[in-house]
Amino acid sequence: MALDIDRRTEIFVDGQWTDITSDARETAPVVIERGARTESATAGPSRMTLTLNNRHGRYSPDNPMSPNYGKIGRNTPIRFSVRQDERYLPLVGTSGAYASTPDTAALDIVGDIDVRVEATVDWYATRGQTLIGKWGEPNQRSWCLSIKGGILYWDWTVNGTTSIYYGYTLPALPRRAALRVTLDVNNGSGGLTWTAYWAPSLDGPWTAFITAPTTTGTTSIYNSTAPLRLGPPTSFRDPARGQVHRAEVRSGIGGTVVAAPTVRALAPGATSWTDTAGRPWTLTGTAISDRSYRFTGEVTAWPQEWDTSGSDRWVPIDAAGVLRRLGQGRRALSSTLRRSIPRDPNLLAYWPMEDGEYATSAASPVAGVRPLQVTGAKWASVTSLLSSAPLPALASSSGTLAQITGAVPPPTGTPTGWRVEWVYKLDTPPVTLYTFMRINAAGGTIVEWLIQSNATGSRIVGRDATGADVVTNNIGTGLDLFAQWNSVSFSVEQIGTTVQYDIVWTDVGGRGGHYGNSITGTVGRVRNVGGPGNGYAAALDGMSVGHVAVFSTPLSTAFAGAVTGWDKEPALDRLRRLSDEESRLLSLSWTDADRTRTSTLMGPQRPAELLALLRECEASDGGMLTEHRDRLALHYRDRVSLYNQTPVLVLSYPSGDLAPGLRPAPDDQRIRNDVTVTRRGGSSGRVEVTSGPLSTQPPESGGVGVYEDSVELSLGLDEQTDHIAGWLAHLGTVAEPRYPAVRIALHRSPGLIPAALALDLCDVLQINDLPDGLPPDPALGLVRGIKEEYGAFTWDATYSCTPARPWTVGVYDDPLRGRYDTGGSQLAAGATATATTLSVAYTDGTRWATSSGHPSSFPFEVAIGGERMRVTAITGTTSPQAWTVVRSVNGVRKAQTAGTDVRLADPTVYSL
Repeated sequence: MALDIDRRTEIFVDGQWTDITSDARETAPVVIERGARTESATAGPSRMTLTLNNRHGRYSPDNPMSPNYGKIGRNTPIRFSVRQDERYLPLVGTSGAYASTPDTAALDIVGDIDVRVEATVDWYATRGQTLIGKWGEPNQRSWCLSIKGGILYWDWTVNGTTSIYYGYTLPALPRRAALRVTLDVNNGSGGLTWTAYWAPSLDGPWTAFITAPTTTGTTSIYNSTAPLRLGPPTSFRDPARGQVHRAEVRSGIGGTVVAAPTVRALAPGATSWTDTAGRPWTLTGTAISDRSYRFTGEVTAWPQEWDTSGSDRWVPIDAAGVLRRLGQGRRALSSTLRRSIPRDPNLLAYWPMEDGEYATSAASPVAGVRPLQVTGAKWASVTSLLSSAPLPALASSSGTLAQITGAVPPPTGTPTGWRVEWVYKLDTPPVTLYTFMRINAAGGTIVEWLIQSNATGSRIVGRDATGADVVTNNIGTGLDLFAQWNSVSFSVEQIGTTVQYDIVWTDVGGRGGHYGNSITGTVGRVRNVGGPGNGYAAALDGMSVGHVAVFSTPLSTAFAGAVTGWDKEPALDRLRRLSDEESRLLSLSWTDADRTRTSTLMGPQRPAELLALLRECEASDGGMLTEHRDRLALHYRDRVSLYNQTPVLVLSYPSGDLAPGLRPAPDDQRIRNDVTVTRRGGSSGRVEVTSGPLSTQPPESGGVGVYEDSVELSLGLDEQTDHIAGWLAHLGTVAEPRYPAVRIALHRSPGLIPAALALDLCDVLQINDLPDGLPPDPALGLVRGIKEEYGAFTWDATYSCTPARPWTVGVYDDPLRGRYDTGGSQLAAGATATATTLSVAYTDGTRWATSSGHPSSFPFEVAIGGERMRVTAITGTTSPQAWTVVRSVNGVRKAQTAGTDVRLADPTVYSL
């Protein structure tokens, strides 16, 4: 009898998902593959294959008689799901999809309040999301709980309009978690107290991660007429995207439940219900779902197949995830400066000057701005600025001096300030003060500004309409401005009746200098920019200049960060930024498992394809870039999220959970014991593992010989190379077998289905009670790839795993993971298979802690000759020490010989 899993295949047609399950042929299985196809760390595009019946011609895109004519084609979205036991409220992130209950007296809470919500969402997405709130626009605002960029926000008003809010960084949260906020409007000390908690579910246990008292006075909550809504949009947050499972609103902290929208047991498709507190709920733009989505992708083609009679027609579908499209034919992203500057809303004119070697002028990406006129330049000749494509260098020839001139369009409205910014590099300083940049203005007191420099200093000159120098400021800059790239900004601002002018020089990636002054007058507007000034001879030849930008405000951050190519940017920050910059192409979320420290520092971002830049972050940080199962989007699991995981799927070998064919792979495929890591453009670090069973020692000396590896990574600092090389060498010397294919037949073990549905890429599975001849401890596999196959009567899942134990790392002050291993100890005397007292000698000069001196450190477990023992007591302060142990913790019981190595069973490993 077939297992009733309610398979469902849908395509996105006419703006909605359409069920085509009845056309999916059961004679051909549905096969879904996700993650890494082999044991590599890089995941490829997800893939789903199935066969659709096409006797009716419905899936022939060019068939004018098909109801799908003109509606399906290349990259039509497709998804596949099965039924799960628990229901949820799906929120798709659009303004019309939410749940609401009308305002009522029970919800009119003006005093202490306790709000809780359990959901599965992207907690750290930069896109703001409202989880729950009683927040009416524009003047019926009570309170609202939302998240944005990994920060929890709690807003409320006392007058229905003016928001009071607190925000705090979220801790590392699992995909599904519960948040809770309590507001004590009068804490008895003349103030209020706001506290935020998290828990694995609404059942707790709750852990407070912020308590924010204030002594600025008590407060209250406005009694609005707004409905209570789950996942709504607000004026400052987008609607939530994900799944809501349960929520509670309590009047008073831990007080009376006045709303309890729990959807876990509702009927699929339900759009209304009454909760246990008596609140009637209505869904808008969504409905209760029980679907577990196993794949969401795009149909790359609709190949037409038929038999010789022509009566049977079918379409073999081969759909792919979004990684396929991102990896095909994409152009390289522009330089970081070229990408950042045009995003400034106050930009008036911009000339990157990244034009090709045969250019005669510099094109502008700003509509309506004419090209920058250039004479005497050697184009695309300077490549040393990593935040830019090649730039020109000034090169006078045949009596023609190099000049640049660009006309700037007027701003909208009356100007109150402006800013001109550019980059340049000149190796040899001139003896005479020459003009590096000239700015002509109109309608103001100063009509020409000159920025001049030489070997001893710089000067700002400002001339009025008569040509008189009304500003002459000498600045002691010296040689700092030469033989390096500089970013320079010159800005003016109208402050009352004075013009404040400022110049800032910043070494690209280094120090900065500033000078400011003011005169009486008006600012006018920038009319054109250019340089150098007439009569500079050839002293400025060889100067490279580029990225000349003019802004209609004295303030701009367009060059900040971008001018260094975002050098030393944390990997997760780079992923966030790229996701924001390329939102048209990419939807990306991420897991940040340690909010207390930054992720791996990246080197400069150089022009490359988007997917290549994402892969750089993946390689440097050591996590895994994967695809969402329930939408066309990417997800990044950072390296830290792979540490110390609790297994999601636990299997038992004797119970029949596993399909036949489980085989370990104790080969040398992944051994790397001599690893060199090179920072791109920098130095390298090397780590060699010289001791242990997988060390570089020859086999006759207890090792396996040399297995070298060398990788080049984008890194921010040279000192990162040693640490990463050590970590890679650690991962490459795991002395335990791999399980590259763990297969379970879910149609024979339906009890495993909930855990199998919850398991995702980079999660951990555990196999207990392995057969004799294999290591006695449970096998822990880090899932790198998943293959699911749905037949008419079968449902198989195969997991490609690498060992998970290397990802068990030390935790400070933890009783298990915070214990230091011995540098060397061994049995001083042999012991029988039943002996519970051992004599242990320490050989590195450091003894084991005694149970009398450190009682809280006991018990702990050690490994001796493959047998795991639990140490309950140690006495003696000299070698050998007397140990009291419990034998055969892992099922191994044997006599032990003198000299056998004694080690912690779970030694502490330093994380990267």
